[in-house]
Amino acid sequence: MKTIDGSQGEGGGQILRSALALSLITGDAFRIEHIRAGRKRPGMLRQHLTAVLAAARIGGAEVSGAALHASWLEFRPRALRAGEYRFEIGSAGSVCLVLQAVLPALLMAPAASRLEIEGGTHVPFAPTWDFFSRVLVPVLRRMGAQVRVELQRPGFMPAGGGSVVVEVEPSALRPLEILERGRLCARRATAWIAHIERRIAQRELERVGRSFELTPEELCIRDARSASCPGNALTLELESEHVTELVSALGQKGRPAESVAREVVSRARRYLARQAPIGDHLADQLLIPMAIAGGGTFCTSPLSLHARTNIDVLRAFAPVEVTLRGGSERGVTVELEARAAF
Repeated sequence: MKTIDGSQGEGGGQILRSALALSLITGDAFRIEHIRAGRKRPGMLRQHLTAVLAAARIGGAEVSGAALHASWLEFRPRALRAGEYRFEIGSAGSVCLVLQAVLPALLMAPAASRLEIEGGTHVPFAPTWDFFSRVLVPVLRRMGAQVRVELQRPGFMPAGGGSVVVEVEPSALRPLEILERGRLCARRATAWIAHIERRIAQRELERVGRSFELTPEELCIRDARSASCPGNALTLELESEHVTELVSALGQKGRPAESVAREVVSRARRYLARQAPIGDHLADQLLIPMAIAGGGTFCTSPLSLHARTNIDVLRAFAPVEVTLRGGSERGVTVELEARAAF
């Protein structure tokens, strides 16, 4: 049984999610200790426990230590089981983070699967559903993944209550190479509002639109009337020839709309000022699919501690060679080669 130190690197929940995904893929059991030791509230929260229980059902696994706030876990998978699954986080925990733990394995399952997950879709410290569906999924499809996604209902802090559906077919992934961004083809700013005044979204979009000289057709308000609680999220999608990036910021009570817009503008300008095509969040999430595919290369800047920690967990489970080149303003080139098939 492999032993994973949950306090290594960035010391967050990504270590647990990656270990679950890789355990399902390789069939290797593991024990993780010091779960989320680097966080203010260490141990497993609801979204982490949901990821464990989801992975256990999909992998027919024996699990010890699966409890809220637990600091350790033992996970022994048996065999991947395709099917229809429904998981409820029971809070505003991120549905996208739960998907990180199980989606790679379902691409290798013996038959098609359908997942429905309830929780948060636009919440702090997690990729938004917009990022998952508009950035990550298109790249996975380029690699050969047969994945269909649907947002049934958005979910915000603190109630959650969002609902998403993901359908996955068994897929043979191909290596990926993204070294250049190419020309900027399209931009689109979207303001999500739920049970709050429309003028908040209008002020956010006005600020972003003025900063990037967007046309009215490039600005969109999405009124999430089915959401369980008030919420607000602002996103800016930057579609280039070879990759799409999406930056976002979340509104909250007492935070001016202009502050939310400034955060999005700042993040977008920072990405556009760099020459590297892959943003730091996408870099994290490409490593395991690339290992399944047998390899790949991409350029990112900077290589986050999150990504470096993910590489360490990947090396603990899989016979992969990861080479990092560069580090200048042009970015870091990540080259991954799997020395054996999963």
